Amino acid sequence: MNILASLQHLTLLDYCLLVGLLIVFGIQLYYYSFHFASILKYRKKSDKGIVPFAEELPPVSVIICAKNESENLSLFLPTILEQDYPCFEVIVVNDGSTDETSDLLQELSLIYPNLYRTFVPENANIRSTKKLGLTIGIKAAKFDVLLFTDADCKPTSNKWIANMARNFAQNTEFVLGYGAYMHEKGFMSRMISFDTLFIGIQSLGYALTGHPYMGVGRNMAYLKETFVRMKGFSKSLAIQSGDDDLFVNDGANEYNTRVEISPESVTWSVPKSTFRSWFRQKERHLSTSAFYKVDGLFRIGVEVVSRGLFYVLVCAIAVFSPWIFGAIAGVLLLVRYVVQMIVVNKIAKQLNERRFYLSLLLFDIVLPLISLYIKLFSKKTIFRWK
Repeated sequence: MNILASLQHLTLLDYCLLVGLLIVFGIQLYYYSFHFASILKYRKKSDKGIVPFAEELPPVSVIICAKNESENLSLFLPTILEQDYPCFEVIVVNDGSTDETSDLLQELSLIYPNLYRTFVPENANIRSTKKLGLTIGIKAAKFDVLLFTDADCKPTSNKWIANMARNFAQNTEFVLGYGAYMHEKGFMSRMISFDTLFIGIQSLGYALTGHPYMGVGRNMAYLKETFVRMKGFSKSLAIQSGDDDLFVNDGANEYNTRVEISPESVTWSVPKSTFRSWFRQKERHLSTSAFYKVDGLFRIGVEVVSRGLFYVLVCAIAVFSPWIFGAIAGVLLLVRYVVQMIVVNKIAKQLNERRFYLSLLLFDIVLPLISLYIKLFSKKTIFRWK
């Protein structure tokens, strides 16, 4: 009788709220079961030997730009120079460093014959000296396969180059890898890990379902001839960043792009230590997203908007609708949470990332709000090198 009594008091608004919730719930399930879960399906295919890889590993040029990174280079560069790979070179571009970078590179070049050094000319009159540095490194590269990472990164294993390069089979021009941040104690580190993981799930998942839209310079590769054909970074020279995501956004498609998701292919970077420094980094990254192609922006936007509406409608139904609709909303919230937790944590395990449980809901709500704040209220800033 209580249920019948509740149903008799339902209004048009109650039905509209529930229908809206069901729609955005369906959209969210679609993203997790199709786009994001594609990473898990691809791993199963790879483990079964269904995914074709190059029969012969190509020679590789690893390119790193460094600006005042002597400490990180001393720690991480040897892990790249000592990769287990038959033929590769490492080119480090010194972008006007004022620390001991130059001396360190000279010392390391005496130990590692496959290390080559070059530099960005002093007083280079260009908005992004990193793009200039990358261009210099690419022109100096002897090999056609170019693999990129940062000076503050280290590979998980000595098979990093091998796992990335094996994807350059026929027609492959871009290979997208996962770049994680080192795990440290505290809430800030966990939030950075989740943010990085979810962005990775989005970019790799969309690429696997035929819609590549970005890559991260910490772990990606493409062909030198592709760079020349696309006229380098000419389309984004007026933008401070975008040497990785905008370049991929412009040239990658479902036919010429592969992803690498083996644990051995992951690179690990030093995370920001304060909220302010991370916020600035987030501003810089989001400053380029407005220049993505429309289909990529639409796909990302639908997921974010439907996610936000889902939480808003659950709260609205809980407050304004009869308890029976509130119970339905609670069940949908629980189902979505369980699906999200399973998909996200299975991918996290695959990439040797952290697992997220109760904090998943918090970050799932807070991080989009931070991005929205940056989009709406953050001042336009000329960002420095990195």
